[in-house]
Amino acid sequence: MTEFTRRALLGGAALLTVAACARRPDGPPVIIPDPNTPVTHLLAYKGNRSLYLMANDTVVRSYNFGLGFQPVGHKQFEGDGKTPEGIYTMDRRNPRSAYHLSVGISYPNLADREYAKQYNRSPGGDIFIHGTPQRFVGAGDWTVGCMAVTNAEVEEIYRLVPLGARIHIFS
Repeated sequence: MTEFTRRALLGGAALLTVAACARRPDGPPVIIPDPNTPVTHLLAYKGNRSLYLMANDTVVRSYNFGLGFQPVGHKQFEGDGKTPEGIYTMDRRNPRSAYHLSVGISYPNLADREYAKQYNRSPGGDIFIHGTPQRFVGAGDWTVGCMAVTNAEVEEIYRLVPLGARIHIFS
């Protein structure tokens, strides 16, 4: 692990320095990547609603996102409105998503399933990065646990993120 990645995982300060090269007045940094630069992993910071597509130590794209209707804390049970926290894998694509397009996150993992089992509950599932229907544009945190970006942004994510890429989701 490089020093940059270590610092990004521990708090994101280094990441923000790299990403601040250009900024739209209404949102995240504008980063124009080499289209041949492969995305190796994703960093998602729930607290400031920032998602970064990374190629090793380089920010390829960044997005703002909406969360579940109960955004604080790690997802534990089906229907709790929380978005998971931890390390997961981008594991599937849904071109027929009710939310434009979507890329699946491998929640629940074994620890998530075991925790829910202790309480005789379902951990839930079907967690995605997906687009936003017109009726939810500007609605804030409205999903049941997914990360919602604009439809144009999910098209980029769908195209750029390979299945198997890891996503690190921080509080």
